[in-house]
This record gives sequence, structure tokens and C-alpha cells, in this order.
Amino acid sequence: MQCSLCGSETKLYSEILDKTYFKCTHCKGILLDPFHYLSTEAEKDRYQLHVNDITDPGYQNFVSPIVNAVSQKYNAHHKGLDFGSGSGPVISYLLKKNGYNITTYDPFFNPNNTALKSTYDYIVCCEVIEHFYHPLREFELLNALLLETGTLFCKTSIYHPSIDFDAWWYKNDPTHVFFYSPDTLQWIKENFKFKTLEISDKLIAFSK
Repeated sequence: MQCSLCGSETKLYSEILDKTYFKCTHCKGILLDPFHYLSTEAEKDRYQLHVNDITDPGYQNFVSPIVNAVSQKYNAHHKGLDFGSGSGPVISYLLKKNGYNITTYDPFFNPNNTALKSTYDYIVCCEVIEHFYHPLREFELLNALLLETGTLFCKTSIYHPSIDFDAWWYKNDPTHVFFYSPDTLQWIKENFKFKTLEISDKLIAFSK
């Protein structure tokens, strides 16, 4: 099976909980076998189980690394996109409270295709990129939506070799299908020609 991100060869990595995972020999991403992908309907049903109350302090704290990163680099005059904003777009809610100009897009809960016809100073993807069935296609889109001086902020759990994959809780969500190592993120930086890549805990920033 080819890697859905870089197109390279993959090798069997793990068979656990009746699921099969492969690891890319080049970019080091870990892929769930597409046989186990949920249907569109089942995927949306799974997301609807999430309790995403934008006024909940715990939820606001969860997204605070991205909100803080945007606030440090951009202001209300810049244009932003919350890509994969979900049923409770808390990042947009918090930034708009401070006067920020940010638009939301979500294929399930806000299929605002008009948002995909513009370009942005910054894009945020909070717990989104691990859901990409076609990560190469999605990163091509995100890159095209960014202005020449733009930044893509992502939040996901990064896989490190020190992690016991079979015991890793993050893989157990049935909608999580692609897992990124630091090498994978470096591949994205180089192949989409981002000037810088910053990784801090779960926060990732690709800057043009």
C-alpha cells in the first residue's frame, strides 16, 4: 500500500483491536488501513457524540495553544480560517470575541464552500489533520488557501518512536486514520516549501 501523504511504500506496522496499521518507509507517517475507514454517515455520527460547548472553560483551555499562537502573531486586521471547525467552533468564538476576522469551514457541520474560494493570513486546524483520509490532497488545499506570508497552525497528538503504539490511546478513535511523526511534519514542510516548522507539544506551525 502506498502512503496517502507522500506516495511512498509502506510496511505493516501493527495489528491491534481488529485493525491494521502501516508505516511509511519515507515520511514515517502511520496509516490506518482504508478498509477500516468509516462511511461518511458513520463518521458524522461519531463526531456528533462529542460535547463541544464553546462556553465550556475546559474546552476553551484545550484550544488555548492555538488561540494564543494566533494572537501572538496576528491581529484583527488579518484574515483567518478555522478549517474543520466542527459542531462547536470554539477557536473562532474566542478570536471573534477579540475582534478577529475569522471564517469557519467544516465538511460535516459547516460546508461553507465560499470560504474555500478565498485566501488567508492564517489557518487553524485543531484536532483535524489526523482525520484526513487523503492528507496529500488536504495539505495541497490548505497550502493553496494560505497567502504567501501565511501560517498554518495545527494541533494533533504527535507520534514519537518512544510511544508504545499498541497501547497508545490516540489511535483508538475510529475517526483517527493518519498519525504524524516529527519526520512526517518535516516532509510536509519541505514538500510544500514552508520556510519554518515549529513544534511545541501538540502545537505545530508551518510558516511560509
